[in-house]
Amino acid sequence: MKKGQKIKCVVWDLDHTVWDGILMEGDDLELRPKIENIIKELDARGILQSIASKNEPACAMAVLKKLGIQEYFLYPQISWGPKSLAIRRIAQKLNIGLDTVAFVDDQIFEREEVNYAQPEVWCIDAARTEDLLSLPEMNPRFLTSDSRNRRLMYQNDMVRESYEQAFEGSGEEFLASLHMEFSMSHAGEDDLERVEELTVRTHQLNSTGYTYSYRELQELKDSGNHLLLVCDLTDKFGSYGKIGIGLVECQEHVWVIKLLLMSCRVMSRGVGSVLLLQMMKLAREKDVVLRAEFLPTDRNRIMMVTYKFLGFYEVEERGELVILEHDLSDIPGFPDYMKINYHASA
Repeated sequence: MKKGQKIKCVVWDLDHTVWDGILMEGDDLELRPKIENIIKELDARGILQSIASKNEPACAMAVLKKLGIQEYFLYPQISWGPKSLAIRRIAQKLNIGLDTVAFVDDQIFEREEVNYAQPEVWCIDAARTEDLLSLPEMNPRFLTSDSRNRRLMYQNDMVRESYEQAFEGSGEEFLASLHMEFSMSHAGEDDLERVEELTVRTHQLNSTGYTYSYRELQELKDSGNHLLLVCDLTDKFGSYGKIGIGLVECQEHVWVIKLLLMSCRVMSRGVGSVLLLQMMKLAREKDVVLRAEFLPTDRNRIMMVTYKFLGFYEVEERGELVILEHDLSDIPGFPDYMKINYHASA
């Protein structure tokens, strides 16, 4: 785990971790002291939670339901297989990096198995459970409406996933059936906390990996020579929340996209290019040259694919930084399977 990394998901063992006792030995099971409050507070902070336990799935889930905490766990992995594989599956389902996962277990054998197979995961002894809420890695800088509703949005994603698996038709027909509405607007003061959070949390669909503090974003928004756009997405199942950012430095004759970012949660919804298309249209209206900075990382290759697919080409390299440009003579249309809204002011 990288120094200063914030945790996105806590994965819990069950026996002698979430509850006192061993399920398969017929013990009378009760929640460990303060565990319910810890689980609920992590949830309120926007930290997702799941289960990696060696138990019988139906029995374990029945106990979680009886104890009143089943709803807090996404994609629980309850089986007799290695917990390292269970944690990997959870991270894949949530589309997050293993270096943003913490695993809590009372057994040193289990923690060492995970630590050996998935060294990025932060393994925590269940004896330290009462310390979790005070750890800096478990304390996001801001609590936004999106973070408070994060679990519910992921649960909506699970409903969407089931719907997609049962859907009969082409990929584009499926996307059209979602009745998506993609909205873009100039960021307002009340957006900045979430914008900062997105720059810190999003790595795959991120053109540069730059992070910006609330104060920096406020200065850029008010500078008069920057365009800061924020995006929302909804469909018939509900809201995805604020899921995208575009930051453009607006010089007299040249606009430079300093940051293009989309939440990984919407990767499969075909929205990655929509914000970029809007910035291209705005630049053409202003009759300026449009360039973009791209800083390759080990996780953001798909963003370069997005730029190239829409016609950007490389014009310069400054160390690791790649400068792209588009001549704006031919700008593709927006996808016809979603409604697009653009609000010109915050």
